[in-house]
Order: sequence, then C-alpha cells, then structure tokens
Amino acid sequence: MLAGLRSQLARQDPTEFPAGKVIMTAGAAGAFMYVVVEGRVAISVGERVVERVGPGAIFGEMALVDRAARAASAAAETDCSLLAIDRNDFLELVRAKPAFGASLLKSIAERMQQLALQVAQMKS
Repeated sequence: MLAGLRSQLARQDPTEFPAGKVIMTAGAAGAFMYVVVEGRVAISVGERVVERVGPGAIFGEMALVDRAARAASAAAETDCSLLAIDRNDFLELVRAKPAFGASLLKSIAERMQQLALQVAQMKS
C-alpha cells in the first residue's frame, strides 16, 4: 500500500516524530490518517497497548471515514517518519485508486477481527 501512496503523495514530505512523542490522542478530533514510512508506533486504548505498527501500516483512518473522535491514542515507540494524510487527500486517494480503498477496507476488517478476539480473550 505504501508504494501507491508514495506516488500519489509525492509532493508531501514525511513528518518526523521522535520516540515517545504522542501522535494522536483518544477523544480528540482527527484531521489526519497516518502511514508509517519508518519506525514503530504503539496504538493504545487507555493504558493498554492494543497494537504496534511499522513501515507500510496505516492508522487513524477511522476519523476520516466517520468523523468521530479518535478511539485510540498513538505514540512513536521509535523515531518515526510518517505521512499525514488529510480528509481531502484521503477522499481523492479513494477516488483515484480503488485498490487503495479495497486495501483500506481489508485493513479495517482485519483490525476489527483482532479486536473482537482480544475482547473474547478478556472475557474468558
């Protein structure tokens, strides 16, 4: 997914986040989704890390899809280089690159399945 995004967003320079820097906060409005170019990001709900993502991964996309407040927080675990994509660029990507939209849906479905498994494990 990253290669297609790179060509579409060639005019944009990645944003650098040092290790430990908060990238997004649960409950806040979300103006961007992020693509990890380099580094590792921890996604947390409350104090619990629910996912770690690395190069090529996306996160924060739900705020652009449903315009709801962020459901999770994210912080750089290592020094990170991220592409920040705003809603207008996101919608243009979905229109211009249907494969991106399909890949995004797959990613969201996989994440939801992982979260459902985690909830089931917590209940047992």
